Amino acid sequence: MSPESTGQNEHHLTVYRRGFRTWRGNRPFWAGLFTMAGGLPIAYFPYANMHLGNVTLAMSTTAGAGSLIIGVLLVTLGFTMWFHHIVRVFAGVAAILLALVSIPVANIGGFIIGFLFSLLGGALSIAWAPGEATADPGHEGADASRADAPAHEQEVHDTAEAPRRPMLFEAAAEADGGRHRAG
Repeated sequence: MSPESTGQNEHHLTVYRRGFRTWRGNRPFWAGLFTMAGGLPIAYFPYANMHLGNVTLAMSTTAGAGSLIIGVLLVTLGFTMWFHHIVRVFAGVAAILLALVSIPVANIGGFIIGFLFSLLGGALSIAWAPGEATADPGHEGADASRADAPAHEQEVHDTAEAPRRPMLFEAAAEADGGRHRAG
């Protein structure tokens, strides 16, 4: 076996890491993570008690149930982004709307932390697009589809500029004997 080959000597953590990387790359992973991270403080802070020495500060509000519902819905939307990425745009819009509703309902959106994470997660979910499948260069179908393309589209360009179509002025120039109409 060559030192570059992967096979039975590969560590199981490396296999799991590669599998997780592939899974993560096929869905809006960071959008779901930020949305869930935003839902947790929104749901937690209205029910939390802070202890400063002998003093207990209770941050519970009359809208504690609303905060809990918003937080649970944001966590659910985060899991939806992960496991059902087809509805990512709906989940992103819903996460943004719930983040905005959390400002007056849930202690200024979980003390701004939950609001910002949920807003960022919703925006990332809307902006995420699945990657395009690239054709294998050794695959015959890729060569056959390129054979139908015009010659100027088959060229390889090193710049980011798109190839331009050639100007078709030869026929007009030959009709006038190579002169301009005004001349």
